[in-house]
Amino acid sequence: MQTVNVNLKDRAYDIVVGQNILKSLGRKLKTLDVGQNVVVVTHPIIKKYHGKALSQGLKEHGYTVKFIEVPSGEESKSAEVAFDVIGKIVSYSANKNLTILAFGGGVVGDLAGFIAATYRRGVPYIQVPTTFLAQVDSAIGGKTAIDLPVGKNLIGVFYQPKAVWSDVCALTTLDKRQIKNGLAEAIKYGVICDRSLFQYIETNYKKLLGLDPKALTEVIVSCSRIKAKIVMTDELETKNVRTILNFGHTVGHAIESANKYKNYHHGEAVALGMRAANHIAIKLGLLKKSQAQRINALLSCVGLPEKIKYVTLPQIMHHMLHDKKFKGKKNKFVLATDIGSVKVVESVDNRVIRSAIRGVKQST
Repeated sequence: MQTVNVNLKDRAYDIVVGQNILKSLGRKLKTLDVGQNVVVVTHPIIKKYHGKALSQGLKEHGYTVKFIEVPSGEESKSAEVAFDVIGKIVSYSANKNLTILAFGGGVVGDLAGFIAATYRRGVPYIQVPTTFLAQVDSAIGGKTAIDLPVGKNLIGVFYQPKAVWSDVCALTTLDKRQIKNGLAEAIKYGVICDRSLFQYIETNYKKLLGLDPKALTEVIVSCSRIKAKIVMTDELETKNVRTILNFGHTVGHAIESANKYKNYHHGEAVALGMRAANHIAIKLGLLKKSQAQRINALLSCVGLPEKIKYVTLPQIMHHMLHDKKFKGKKNKFVLATDIGSVKVVESVDNRVIRSAIRGVKQST
């Protein structure tokens, strides 16, 4: 096991990455200030493949375990599902000493984290991510949220977990599309601040797609270290440091919302958003065309989409207005200046944005 510490003083926690470590989680919880009654928010497929190992490991250390299942997919990040889960927790927990455990991908992590942050004004929770995207990104940093029809993650709160427990072996039951989905976020980390990570993915993307545990661990640990450092510097995204994690997300989130969270997985939409951001960066003279082509080529090599489909330009522009990073009519984009370096740019001309989106819609 490898451990990355997120040092946030009284909210500090460890990110633990290893193989076949689900059964060891109970031992870790014994070292933390958490309740003995564990409510596991998950979905049926994750419970089927990995629920037994998790449950046994917790029960062996004296924890009671209650599974609450939610449907897979972004649709579960809704107020309706959140309140349904809270109702089930209320029926179960009464006055129990409670811990919520997010056991799944980014949707489950955001939903369970939001519930933990708001139920009883906050109860302890643990992130146990089971997708590549969640292990490299969404399970870390304490962002919790649910969606509204007009936009993604519009109701949420910063609420740090007590631990993040990433078992690489949980990824072996994923299909290749899910690995590609996570690779989009990993490539993002390489672009924003780690050229060596970007080069590692360029060299080893076939191993990553083939679920090589050593390669997966290397990328998960690297991304965890990067995000931990950024979160420690700017936990609440008030210093324009954590903002750089949104590279590709401005257009990406708008694509997801406009498409009603169908057709595209999150990483796929972010990949399209990165392509659009590269168009903008070239137009503004921030990024050399050769560097943009290198980024786009890696996205293509791992099998991420090259062309925006299913939604129109006006739909994307409409949903982008509800991006939570915007202030009034002032937009905000994270744009690459090189591989390993980005800049936050405000008030990009709408004509430039439209041209960039058209460029991605027309690409082949």
